[in-house]
Amino acid sequence: MIKKGEMEAPGEAAIRIHLRQQNIIPTKILPKGKEIKISLPFGKKVKQRSIAVFTRQLATMIDAGLPLVQSLEILSSQQESKIFKNIIREVREDVEGGSTFAGALKKHPVTFNELYTNLVVAGEEGGILDNILIRLASYIEKAEALKKKVKSALVYPAVIVTVAVMVVMILMIFVIPVFEGMFKSAGQSLPLPTLIVLSLSKFIQKYVIIVIPGLILLGFLFRKFYRTDTGQTLVDRILLKLPVFGMLLKKIAVARFARTLGTLVSSGVPILDGLNIVSRTAGNRTIETAILNARNSIREGETIAEPLGRSAIFPPMVIQMISVGESTGALDSMLSKIADFYEEEVDVAVGNLTALLEPFLMVFLGVVIGGVVISMYLPIFQMASAIG
Repeated sequence: MIKKGEMEAPGEAAIRIHLRQQNIIPTKILPKGKEIKISLPFGKKVKQRSIAVFTRQLATMIDAGLPLVQSLEILSSQQESKIFKNIIREVREDVEGGSTFAGALKKHPVTFNELYTNLVVAGEEGGILDNILIRLASYIEKAEALKKKVKSALVYPAVIVTVAVMVVMILMIFVIPVFEGMFKSAGQSLPLPTLIVLSLSKFIQKYVIIVIPGLILLGFLFRKFYRTDTGQTLVDRILLKLPVFGMLLKKIAVARFARTLGTLVSSGVPILDGLNIVSRTAGNRTIETAILNARNSIREGETIAEPLGRSAIFPPMVIQMISVGESTGALDSMLSKIADFYEEEVDVAVGNLTALLEPFLMVFLGVVIGGVVISMYLPIFQMASAIG
């Protein structure tokens, strides 16, 4: 039987995955209409913070007894983002036309992901939509707080290194040639550090037009390679084995796993469906594979703790707490405790990483920029000592 339909998705791959989950085999996927759309790298996605605020406000309105359609209309009118305003308006129109709230949300997978829509399904079926939306808002807020902590730890060193590279490039292209002309006119022999810096300056001046596009091309090729299954598996495996940073990634993954699965289980989503959703929010292919392997083992009759313990990804403490949660029937609260603990661990690890990077960056700046400056002044010091 051949079916036709429309759906909104970030790309063809997302559509294929979504259809396969519904046991539908797509034969042809085409963009709607013949209009030409310009895809910009910014401004298309709705911020998670906006989604969290929308979710919490919607929960409050539903709890106060306002009809869903009226609540959506109010929230749509007060949105500053035109994209989000239009999405909420379309959701309201679909609900008004007879669609379920979850069904209307599923038409916008870029904004409302699978976790969001599955929890809304559970809320609608259980008649506890307001409670589910509050849990969702809390989940999004905590996930964003965790992401912000990690980003704050990485932004500082990234900015310092970028500024250092820019300063060195300016010195090499514009300042060093001035010194070179001065040294040539003096006709004196130059020390080895000065010769090295002069040679490096000539190389950069000569090949900067090739090097910069080359680096951009290299970044593009790496991004393309990482989007393949082999590339993502290889890179993610290496990332987890990195010193200091690899341990931080594992703690982030455990915190995200526990928080997501705990939210799903407490909302009444079946454990197998929950693990399937959690695997796609893991953010690392190695961890995703471990969760999917655990899901397959659970389907065959094992507990959750046993296959997760064999993966060597999750720490023994996490396995023990999950095991206790399963045996006592309090898995959701135990997962919430694990998430709270590891989010604090991530906070401490981020602080330690920042403290570790600060002296390293100071040494880096001193060696690179200080080395260039000193190498240029060595011949001047020699001339001064010779005159003296």
